[in-house]
Amino acid sequence: MRYSYTCLSNTTTPFILLTNPRQFFTKLADIFTTRRTKAHGAVFLTQKRHPLAGLHPAQPLPLIIRATNGKGKDDRAAKVKLSTVVEPDTLEAFYARYAEVCKAGMTALKPRDRTKRKAKAKKRKGGAAAAATAAA
Repeated sequence: MRYSYTCLSNTTTPFILLTNPRQFFTKLADIFTTRRTKAHGAVFLTQKRHPLAGLHPAQPLPLIIRATNGKGKDDRAAKVKLSTVVEPDTLEAFYARYAEVCKAGMTALKPRDRTKRKAKAKKRKGGAAAAATAAA
């Protein structure tokens, strides 16, 4: 089977439709690497069911998987948009590889610092208990 990619240019930033999942995973890994090393920021991953005219299809519908590098209106030229269509029969293998690529790309994540919120909650809890004993 021969794969190719199509550029969907309905906006100023083209969406690259990669029909080959290998290409999609390669480009997704590149996005994660770029965001981890050069330009810190977000990577947005979305998925939805492929639209179909009928309300009750006889067989499962394919999924559209999309990824963007999080660049916004300020830097549209640097925005990368990827998309691929996954058929239902290859979904299990696709999700296994998708999880591997995402986990490998998220190694640089830091845990959130919640010490301020915990201290505020502890202070609030301690203040409520002190007010209850003073009222009694």
